[in-house]
Amino acid sequence: MLQGITFKNQIKTVNGVSFIADFILAGMVIGPLVAPFLAASNVANLPIIANIIYFMGHHVCPQPEMGIALKSPFLMAVCMRCYGTVIGLLLTRLQHIVTDGKGFYWLHQYGWSGAAFASIFMMAYPLELAAEFFGWWNFNNYVVSLFGLITGLAWGLFTMPILHQSRGQILIHKK
Repeated sequence: MLQGITFKNQIKTVNGVSFIADFILAGMVIGPLVAPFLAASNVANLPIIANIIYFMGHHVCPQPEMGIALKSPFLMAVCMRCYGTVIGLLLTRLQHIVTDGKGFYWLHQYGWSGAAFASIFMMAYPLELAAEFFGWWNFNNYVVSLFGLITGLAWGLFTMPILHQSRGQILIHKK
């Protein structure tokens, strides 16, 4: 338990799981965008950091070679399908902050039915990838972004209230 911060005689609480989830989400949002610029940089260790981001991107993205060239010849660390998923997660996180997890659309409150509904929409990503693989259409950044976004929204609408609920908080006191 962390101790040490009070603001005008108020106690500030920090949910440890929520903090870690937000930290990871921030890395998922920022990392793929900055990797090409870090890789192109001549500053001492920045290309090394880019290599770490690319390493992670290549292990989670099925088509990292389809990323957008933000700083030619360097690509984003993931394709737009994966980044669309991240944007969906970011949007649901922002919505959770605004609503504090209250609303009919948060799927966790429906139990297994909510999980099934979320799972069906989370299949948008792999179904689109399969359609591309079988030659039903070609890779298109707009199409893959939309399917990734649908997957990210479904995933976020189910998991955000679970990750950011109020139990397991750390009290921080300031003297």
